[in-house]
Amino acid sequence: MKKLGDNPFHTLLVLTEKPGTWAAWQLAAVPLVLDAAMGWFWSRAMQQALWGWGVALGLLFLAAADWALLAALPRWRLSFGLPQPPWLGLVGLRWFLTLLALPFAMRWPGLAGGVLLFIQLLGWVLAAYASMVEPFRLQVTQRCLRFAHLSNPGAEVRIVQLSDLHVERLTLRERALPSLVADLAPDILVLTGDFLNTSYNEDPQARDELCHLLKQFHAPGGIYAIWGTVEVDHPDFLRPALEQAGVVVLEDRSVEVEIHGHRLWILGVSCSRDLDADGVRLQTLMAGAPPSAFRLLLYHRPDLMPQAAALGVDLFLAGHTHGGQWRVPGFGALLTSSRFWKRYEGGYYREGDTHLYVSRGIGMEGFGTPRTRLFCPPEVVCITLTGEENEP
Repeated sequence: MKKLGDNPFHTLLVLTEKPGTWAAWQLAAVPLVLDAAMGWFWSRAMQQALWGWGVALGLLFLAAADWALLAALPRWRLSFGLPQPPWLGLVGLRWFLTLLALPFAMRWPGLAGGVLLFIQLLGWVLAAYASMVEPFRLQVTQRCLRFAHLSNPGAEVRIVQLSDLHVERLTLRERALPSLVADLAPDILVLTGDFLNTSYNEDPQARDELCHLLKQFHAPGGIYAIWGTVEVDHPDFLRPALEQAGVVVLEDRSVEVEIHGHRLWILGVSCSRDLDADGVRLQTLMAGAPPSAFRLLLYHRPDLMPQAAALGVDLFLAGHTHGGQWRVPGFGALLTSSRFWKRYEGGYYREGDTHLYVSRGIGMEGFGTPRTRLFCPPEVVCITLTGEENEP
């Protein structure tokens, strides 16, 4: 039996893990109470019982539609999160929007009611798109970088990065990855952490399915990985699966790779809660790298970029932010889980001679968060290195 933690949100998730529990039935009554209360508010404010009945029944219908959507996701093998927490979030958001619309409805009843209905229905459409469509729109981002000190000018090295797989069970998204990666013909494949989802990071079946997925990847220069955040990746649990799949895990160590006449020094730094300590470990690894070698850093979070640039890392590949996972057009990520917020939210950056790419990742956040992406599709990164001179 799972233990109830000190975190009340974690306790709520454990209590509602199975739809048949008493706590789950209690939660099912929440929209009944909230929506009945909202109907009463509207009937009193509009001085018409018909308005109250319409609002209450409309909110109950939307709550049922939201539940049907969330409950269908694991049945259709699209995602496997708990439906109760995001459902309660949607119920609360719809209730709040309806409350905000009430003052406008008192002045412009028809217009405000129509706009509110449109917004509420649009919310369901966006939720369906964000959970059933966009998470499976795998995109490939290709970028060519030129470095004067690569050993063999003119010869290319292709590095493919996969980040934040967050495997729960293999879905259409993960099943599409092997052929997509094979078509890119990587010389080196790198995995930058967060292999299983938080809710499944001690789940043997999830680990077995991850191993099955990783066994389908091939790269002549090798497959290299680093651990993600300590809350997500449990090394003792994951290490056998990665080793069985032929993945070289770089736990605060470096490895030299020679391919197409190029000499690459790949440095892997494990991600801890102490960024300063991680920077010290990077400094130690950099001290052992030959000055003439190309230095490729793998570290889960982009927050190490200032230290990497100061130490002369050539290319830094990271993930962790998911690109925000939910983005607002014209603004970008709202949340990034980075101490620098939007400074390295996703994509390509350069500071001095150090190049950074922050992947949007493949999977989505776990636990009670909704398995959704909005304006932020999953991403496979393909970076081609050449030995030509740097562009101005």
